[in-house]
Amino acid sequence: MTLNIIESLIISSLLFTLSSCHEGPVIGILTEELLHSLQNQYPNYTSYIAASYVKAIEGSGARVAPILIGQSEAYYRKQISVLNGIVFPGGACLFDNPNGYADAGATIFKIAKEVNKNGDYFPILGVCLGFELLLHLANGGNELRTRCSSENVGLPLKFVPGFRNSRLYGQASIEILSILSSLSVTSNHHRYCITPKNMTRTGLDKEWKILSLNMDKNGLIFVSSIESIDMPFVGIQFHPEKNSYEWKKSQNNPHSRKAVLSARHFYDWIANEASKNEHSYPSESDKTNALIENYSVFYTGKQGASYEEVYLFK
Repeated sequence: MTLNIIESLIISSLLFTLSSCHEGPVIGILTEELLHSLQNQYPNYTSYIAASYVKAIEGSGARVAPILIGQSEAYYRKQISVLNGIVFPGGACLFDNPNGYADAGATIFKIAKEVNKNGDYFPILGVCLGFELLLHLANGGNELRTRCSSENVGLPLKFVPGFRNSRLYGQASIEILSILSSLSVTSNHHRYCITPKNMTRTGLDKEWKILSLNMDKNGLIFVSSIESIDMPFVGIQFHPEKNSYEWKKSQNNPHSRKAVLSARHFYDWIANEASKNEHSYPSESDKTNALIENYSVFYTGKQGASYEEVYLFK
């Protein structure tokens, strides 16, 4: 075989490899109604995304596109057709606000179930309020939560038997699982909890697998991570994005090296799961125009807000 032929084969192989490379999934983050503190400072905007979610997803090798609240079902169907996964973020909005976070989440949840039942693969990760929303929607929109006291506290996860046979933790390293189960590294900021008793009472324990439990400041046992038995939907009651990206001292977010390392697992999970479908935008310009980079980030930490930075939407 001559040198020219060998060189040609090498070049062809390199071109094939480059053309086959996946540039990374695009994950949608659902916006939500402005917090009161943000409403007072930014009256011309209607919804927001905390920048810590964007940074966490991008840190796991994915791109981010905002999903706006208050839109039509056709809008959400189009979003799911081009996105590779969705995150329902945490926050403080109510589930009964018309055309708000919960309404948009309900439509997305319905469409995502249809997509998965039809043989496609579309993951959702719910964080804190997003975790509560997933189970709220699975419960037919009926209130499921119990008042509890688990704000500004780091906790270790108490894994339940069989947790290793799960989408969420099945591929986690021994090191990550050891950190999560032995150290107070999960950042909790919630006044509502979902208890194992309420999941059993409503029959949700037959549709969702409880993976870990925790205890609030008053001794109430609550569910801290779950996943759907049939769908690639996962919920976590804590905030892994805060470990690396939220620095408000009063929040007591765990910032140790091990806390940061273990927090990466959850956004690595959604980035990996989102790579399992082939959804894409019609063109590169369509994708470019949809990305979060088209929006400005506002530094709100110095104003005493809950978040260091936010993206705002009109």
